[in-house]
Amino acid sequence: MQISTDYLWKTISEIRARLPFLADFLTTFPTGEIFLVGGAVRDLLWGKVTKDYDFLVRAVPAEALKDFLKSQGKVSWVGKNFGVFKFIPKASPLKEAIDVALPRTESSFDPSGGYRDFSIVSDTRLEVKDDLKRRDFTINAIAVDLKNGLLIDPFKGISDLETGLLRTVGRPSLRFSEDSSRLLRGLRFASQFDLRFEEEAWDVLKSLIGRLNLKREDGSFVVPRETIAKEFIKAVVSHPLRAYDLWDKSGAFAELMPELLPMKGCEQPKNYHSEGDVWEHTRLALSQLLTPEFHTEFPEGFDAEVALSVLFHDIAKPVTQQTPEKDGVDRIRFNNHDNVGAKIARKIVNRLKLSSYPKGSRYYVDEDHLSWLVEKHLLLVHGEIGQMRAATIERHFLSPRTPGRKLLQLIYCDGLASVPENPDGHLLHYWSIKERIQKIEALTSERAKIPKPLLSGREVMKSFNISSGPKVGKLLALIREEQLSGRISTREEAICFLKGRPDALSEN
Repeated sequence: MQISTDYLWKTISEIRARLPFLADFLTTFPTGEIFLVGGAVRDLLWGKVTKDYDFLVRAVPAEALKDFLKSQGKVSWVGKNFGVFKFIPKASPLKEAIDVALPRTESSFDPSGGYRDFSIVSDTRLEVKDDLKRRDFTINAIAVDLKNGLLIDPFKGISDLETGLLRTVGRPSLRFSEDSSRLLRGLRFASQFDLRFEEEAWDVLKSLIGRLNLKREDGSFVVPRETIAKEFIKAVVSHPLRAYDLWDKSGAFAELMPELLPMKGCEQPKNYHSEGDVWEHTRLALSQLLTPEFHTEFPEGFDAEVALSVLFHDIAKPVTQQTPEKDGVDRIRFNNHDNVGAKIARKIVNRLKLSSYPKGSRYYVDEDHLSWLVEKHLLLVHGEIGQMRAATIERHFLSPRTPGRKLLQLIYCDGLASVPENPDGHLLHYWSIKERIQKIEALTSERAKIPKPLLSGREVMKSFNISSGPKVGKLLALIREEQLSGRISTREEAICFLKGRPDALSEN
């Protein structure tokens, strides 16, 4: 990976233009030094635009740096020993604070592998190379000198990026033992950037993976569940299939989501699932999220709720499986696995704090949404789509109260991963429901949204002199079906329609 001096200076100039405080820093502190570190350096080397800025400052006293940052924007100090400022520049295009840190050394004083069990000392005189050697992986131990236009790469991280190798800085046993969250970070990097582990690092990672469930004397986890959630979700959204395989082969699933493992060897009826057992079916379903066909069908892409719904949609098949030999059924069946699976998914979300990312983020997981998606993934299997009420389709796929578009994505992936021995009907359910949805949307295209109901429950009760109860809901559903089917469109037509249904009005 050859980086020319011209390209490096061009990139530095672009970063300075994006973040004007950098030029002011160099003017204010002519003998100071500032370096770009972390993920932004990887992006620079790959020719990507980044928003993930982290800076390292040396040869500037901490208080002087703090005063300077205050003059340039909002700043908070994450502990004097840590030497890290959270900084938001004035008129910043960035949504989150960036880190501006002093060089520091770290030493672990507890072998349990908790990051808070570190002695961390910042030192403005420390050489950059000494700061970089405390970092986890070589690809994270690269710095760009923004003053002199130099790349600093003491551990050959650039070469590792070029060859796709994930290697620790120093001995893997030491790096992973210092901080067990690095085990998950490694799995995430390997998934996100399609890297292969250096052999020793992989062996050590597998041997230490059980540390993820270690607890302190007070009962708290050494590795917070929120940390596990953030690393796992970012991995599975970055590359669902690679994350699935790595979490399995490393033992992370066995430690953290053991409910998934019984899917291995759980047989399915071959006439519906010639692709293999439930594990292979789930793997095939996850792979659909990465295909060009998926992104053509769903240009908006997928998020964490979709990825996890695909991962968990058949998680209850092993516990609900019935076989002719054991249960006397006509074929292998998984009765109620959708509802049981929804409960299991909810438990995993709560246990591992999978809702840790902020709302609005691609990585956020709404517990109710995820549970609903797993529960409804068989919606199209339970009946003829042509006979499905328009109101039912509206409620599941077009209502703002439900993640209907995400349910379509799950149904699409599940359908393509269900390979029948007779392929003629492959994905028939998906295309059929898509056609029904388009017809309903066509009826409302001029209004730009689904039309409001023609009558309220109160109006139905007043017009037909009936009391509140289930009958009102049934009458409203009948009207809604006619409205969405295009057969009525006004309040008066709705009342006339109900008058013509004495059977419904007289029903107890």
